[in-house]
Parts: sequence; structure tokens; C-alpha cells
Amino acid sequence: MHGQVVRARIGDRASYRLLESPLSPTSDAVDVVRGLLGVFSFPTLYVADLDAIQGSGDNSQTLRRIRAEFPSLRMWVDNGVADAPALHAFIGADLGTLVIGSESQRDSKLIAQHRDSMRIVLSLDFRGDAFQGPQEMLAEPALWPHRIIVMTLARVGSGAGPDLARFAAIRSIAGGREIYAAGGVRGASDLSALKAAGAFGALISTALHERRIVATDLQGM
Repeated sequence: MHGQVVRARIGDRASYRLLESPLSPTSDAVDVVRGLLGVFSFPTLYVADLDAIQGSGDNSQTLRRIRAEFPSLRMWVDNGVADAPALHAFIGADLGTLVIGSESQRDSKLIAQHRDSMRIVLSLDFRGDAFQGPQEMLAEPALWPHRIIVMTLARVGSGAGPDLARFAAIRSIAGGREIYAAGGVRGASDLSALKAAGAFGALISTALHERRIVATDLQGM
């Protein structure tokens, strides 16, 4: 947000504050990414461009700085794209894989048109029990691309643990797609539980900055 990394908590974006972390001397994105990579050689970085999602600007320059500083790091970027011109503009900028958030969609047309593309990931966004996005998108797994994030916004930064029941419900209808869990991961035991539940991966942040997940927890995951 505004070129700086903020600490997300329960999806209440108005209350997000600049990140303070023992992993980084500042909240500048490049410093934070360097700190995360100092913990573990993560192959992929997930970025939410909150300004773009909220329609108040964008952080494309920050994404370019990250790309220049860490050229081998893959980025998954959710920037609120909701139409074809914006999707093609992002892919053309070569800033990473585009995460299409369901909360930003008016209908299922965009995801249906690009479901066979390996340049996109679909984030199925939930607040509480409510799906954030067009209901037909949730109801028709045939529309989904190969990679899916199950995003439980109320658990992001909460330390409440992952929503294993929701993850299981999505996985049960997802066919052979790769499913990633997001929200609430507290430590190594949660990562193990998600792996046992069939997760291909998980988005983690707070547990890293609070040093509740360290390098040894991630080896072999």
C-alpha cells in the first residue's frame, strides 16, 4: 500500500499499518523481500497491490523494483484486475503471474475466458461464510484455472489457524487442480495439517515475521 508493505489483519484494509518486522529494517518492499528470502529460499512471492485492488492507484513501480532486485523470484500479483484490457496489460508488463481475485469480479466471464492459461491463478475470496464474488464462479468449478487460492480473509494475520473445512470443501470439487491455502497459518503444525489435507502450498506471512515459522519448518514441505 502506497509503496510500502503493510501488515494485513482479518481483511480490514482500513486498519492496516506499516509492517514492523525483525526480518527487515524498514517496510520498504525490497527490504522486506530480502528479509523473507533470508529465512528461506522461497521460489514464489505473493503480492497484493492494495491500492490497485481498492482503485486508488497502483504499485507497479514497486513490483518492478522487486523484479529487478530478485530476478529469479516468481511473483503472483493480485491487483484487482477485472477486465480483459487490464489482464493483457499486466501480462504484457511481464511482472509475474496474475492472481484474479473473485472479490474484484462482476461476473465469471474473465476467468472463463482464461481458465486454460498458466499465466493466471484464481483466488476464491471469502469473508466469514460469505463468498466474495459472482456466485456462478463458485458454483461452476469447470470455469476454474489449474491453480486456485482459497483465501479466508477473516483469518489473514489473525493467528486463528487455517480454515481446513473450507479448504476441504473446495478441494472436493476442484478435480486435479493445485489448491493453495491462505489465511491463519500459525506454525509448522498448520503447514503439516494443510499438506495432509492436500494443499499444494500455502500463503504465509505473519508467522514468518513473528518467527513462528523458521527455515527448518519449511524444509521438505
